Amino acid sequence: MKHADVIILGSGIAAMQLAKLLHSDSHVIIITKSLKNHCNSYMAQGGMAAAISPDDHYRLHYQDTLEAGRRHQDEKAVLNLVKDAPDIVCELMSIGVPLDLDEQGQVALGMEGAHSRRRIVHSGGDATGRRIMDAFFNSIPSNIEFIENEMAIELILSQDGVCRGVQTKNSNGDVNEYFGEHVVLATGGAGGLYHFTSNHPSVTGDGLALAYLAGAELSNLEFVQFHPTLLYVGGMAKGLVSEAVRGHGAVLRNNEGKAIMESIHPLKDLAPRHIVAQRIFEIRRNGDEVFLDITMINDFKLHFPSIASLCEREGINVERGLIPVAPGSHFLMGGISINDFGETSIPHLYAIGEVADSGVHGANRLASNSLLEGLSYGKRLAAHLNQFTRKSAAPTWRLIEKSGGLACPKLPERGEIKRRMMEGAGIVRSKEGMEQLLAWLESFHIDEYLLRSYKNWDIEEISVAFMILSARMIVSSALKRTESRGGHLRTDYPDENMDWLNCHIIHSNHGMHLRRNRYESGKIKSYA
Repeated sequence: MKHADVIILGSGIAAMQLAKLLHSDSHVIIITKSLKNHCNSYMAQGGMAAAISPDDHYRLHYQDTLEAGRRHQDEKAVLNLVKDAPDIVCELMSIGVPLDLDEQGQVALGMEGAHSRRRIVHSGGDATGRRIMDAFFNSIPSNIEFIENEMAIELILSQDGVCRGVQTKNSNGDVNEYFGEHVVLATGGAGGLYHFTSNHPSVTGDGLALAYLAGAELSNLEFVQFHPTLLYVGGMAKGLVSEAVRGHGAVLRNNEGKAIMESIHPLKDLAPRHIVAQRIFEIRRNGDEVFLDITMINDFKLHFPSIASLCEREGINVERGLIPVAPGSHFLMGGISINDFGETSIPHLYAIGEVADSGVHGANRLASNSLLEGLSYGKRLAAHLNQFTRKSAAPTWRLIEKSGGLACPKLPERGEIKRRMMEGAGIVRSKEGMEQLLAWLESFHIDEYLLRSYKNWDIEEISVAFMILSARMIVSSALKRTESRGGHLRTDYPDENMDWLNCHIIHSNHGMHLRRNRYESGKIKSYA
């Protein structure tokens, strides 16, 4: 048993920002189920949005964010986020992140979908996430302890309902317990629930399942963003082709060379992601292929070295100028419900980054707002936690103990979950398809097993059970929302419905219900 001031689950950009900014006399433990750099943040090709040019303003960034999210957002949270961005750019430079500069020596700004101005800050062209994460990893303070290759399997609660720690399991089957004054979920999203995804394979919704089983509230899980352009080779998605490529002028074309976005949206290839993804999906469903035409981009390998390397590894010669693409799961807009600095509905449990529903993304995330969100909320939560006195005494709480567990039921292969999710709750959804999928997910009665002790199951069994639980919440939310909005597209309800605007679907292990204006009347209260 170990005790810390702060326990952080996950090692992405939100986790590292938080850990770096906590008081140096705080004992911080970061636990990750794989290696510390096996996270979406490290893979992020896109940059970070910030209104720093003379012709830009945070109000424009604010409006673009609301429009992309279909105004299903906490407007105050969006405003605070975009205001944070310029300072965060300066802070990145101060810790040694080498931002890309233009010929005048100023920070170079790129264009991405649904932005009205050039405001995307990059580092190393398409290696922004890796550059930022390397800067964090290369300057880890001595008060931070890393524990790799241990999967968090259960949050530990005391009898007064406070989160007191986490139980983990390693590949040898050993169960370990870590106790902390504050526990932070920064585990990322759930892209790995889908057959086609840009996410790291380890990102399968663990944080959602952990929070649900502990009794926390989750919201807006039906809103899953599908990135329009994943490299598509041999019937498989092989990795992300950043939206920045289209920002440099690349054009999406079908087999006949026709520009497929020409008459679909005024922004054409830089339309909001859900519009572009849905268009590519329709074309591919009709038997055609889609290619990203990059012939107009001079020195492609210089501008996009990571993408060029990816293509070459998969046998695609970028000199030919055509990259085969298909959409895939990319980002979860909903998540664990939090307040302005990351508190959940459970005292001393926090959530930041993609695992959280902060209210800034709404129904569809604006390009390059995810790294910004992680850095912004990591900074805010650090400021909040730094108010507390550090404690070193051993814990004396009375903990909740679960009743005896059941043997693990027969579960499907994770590949089957991914395929069914892509078909039934993917880019285009229908009542019939989701009802069939939900019935299949519910047939495993996974709550009956996971609300009892399951620590004797092996890691793969727990991982698959968590996938079923997280998938079920996403599908039941998508079935409940009878409209199309942002990343949630239903063939049987193809239009937005004003009755659903700012109506949020809430999950917890007490059931599912609707809440109006969650971000206004349903604020998570502060336990400070």
